[in-house]
Amino acid sequence: MTAFVTMHLPARADVQAPDGSDVRLLPSTERGSLAHFSLPTGRTSIAVAHRTVEEIWYVLSGTGEMWRLLAEAEEVTPLQPGTAITIPVGARFQFRATGAEPLTAVAITMPPWPGMQEAYPVEGKWPASV
Repeated sequence: MTAFVTMHLPARADVQAPDGSDVRLLPSTERGSLAHFSLPTGRTSIAVAHRTVEEIWYVLSGTGEMWRLLAEAEEVTPLQPGTAITIPVGARFQFRATGAEPLTAVAITMPPWPGMQEAYPVEGKWPASV
């Protein structure tokens, strides 16, 4: 195994996330993984929750909103370039792209993303459109 990994953002999505966004896979380690997410303008993701991973998102471009619900805590957060948010294990979340360009973000998943079975659909804040 090599000590370092260097990648460039793939030109096309590698997969579609369980929430319906396009995902470009970036490097991962034993403790976390990095991915680039994109949601077309005017679209709303499918609401999901994660079984075992937590995430930190950083918005790169576009504007939108992120809904999060965990126990009694609920909020809708405006998203714009430079916004960073956390998604704790078990939190329900949903996001939408409301601006003139796609909403894009990078996210760190800890531990690394284990596969599509990790996320499960939940009741969301808005009707999904992906």
